Amino acid sequence: MIPLIKTILPPKEQLLEKLGEVLYSGYIAQGSYVDEFEKEFGKFNGSKNNLSVNSGSSALHIALILAGVEPGDEVISTAITAEPTNTVISQTGAKIVWADIDLNTGNLCPDSVEAKITDKTKAIMVVDYAGTPVNVERFLEIEKKYNISVIQDSAHALGATYNGQKLGNHFKYTTFSFQAIKHMTTVDGGMICIKNDEEFERAKLIRWFGIKKGISRLENDIKVQGYKYHMNNVNAAVGLCQLEQIEGIIDKYIANGKYFDQELKNIEGIELMEYYPGSQPSYWLYTMKVQKREKFIKHLSDNGIMASELHKRNDTHSIFSESKVKLPNVDKFEEEWVHIPCGWWVEEKDRKHIVEVIKKGWL
Repeated sequence: MIPLIKTILPPKEQLLEKLGEVLYSGYIAQGSYVDEFEKEFGKFNGSKNNLSVNSGSSALHIALILAGVEPGDEVISTAITAEPTNTVISQTGAKIVWADIDLNTGNLCPDSVEAKITDKTKAIMVVDYAGTPVNVERFLEIEKKYNISVIQDSAHALGATYNGQKLGNHFKYTTFSFQAIKHMTTVDGGMICIKNDEEFERAKLIRWFGIKKGISRLENDIKVQGYKYHMNNVNAAVGLCQLEQIEGIIDKYIANGKYFDQELKNIEGIELMEYYPGSQPSYWLYTMKVQKREKFIKHLSDNGIMASELHKRNDTHSIFSESKVKLPNVDKFEEEWVHIPCGWWVEEKDRKHIVEVIKKGWL
């Protein structure tokens, strides 16, 4: 069975040597390896202020805090995402306001978002779903027009670009996930890219109990509510090894995605997703809309290929019941969306097999 998702780690010899180095260094908490990982990530991503954390969810929470989100505020978000995007909003005490999606991309529709803005709106959470960048230009316009922070959840979109720049360089706050099955894993972890230097320094305090690193505990005076969100040297060591191969890995996702873009055009029962001008997806998942989805999934499974919706629309969870509204585009999308394997493990023979099986038909 060709899997839909699969964890990648560096070569055994390389990884074990690095892990041995850090594990027996006498210091495995947040330290020099974390600093080096953040520096090397910045070289890869082109982003200036990079703060590593223990999960993508922690990165999102820090972004919401920096945006000033508090109980009673509203945060506009999407129902088409993994649940942590929205459970972390609930964690702040703010109310989620659902906006509808662009049916052509599956990402938040800027016009729908703009229509949902009120005097209680404190932030807008946009998600580069499946590795496809949101409409960056329009959301930057909305951010500037209403002076409302846009938080870009790029958990699925490491290496994706807009106008030639990798994501993490466009909005005030962009977050990434290094959870087990993403483009790159640190076993678990995340990163937040922060534009403003002062906010970057504040984020460091939030990451570690409000305590300032570099001076003794006795000299510290906690003034900022902080959390135990730091990355440790062990996870950072894994990340450093991963960064040595990440460009080639992402290139495989992109090559497979572009292959499917070309080979799956004009097939009865399939509607391919569109991408906004200037954007290059990193295809963490290859998403499309299909008629008679369950038959499609079974057809692929019978031929050794895994396909799935993978995520549940978030607005159906009981925890979000007070935010329930009509989302006609989400309703339609939910009936048809599906993902097929697209990652680093999909070799040329595999992707040809996937296309041949789909072209045989399932309707």
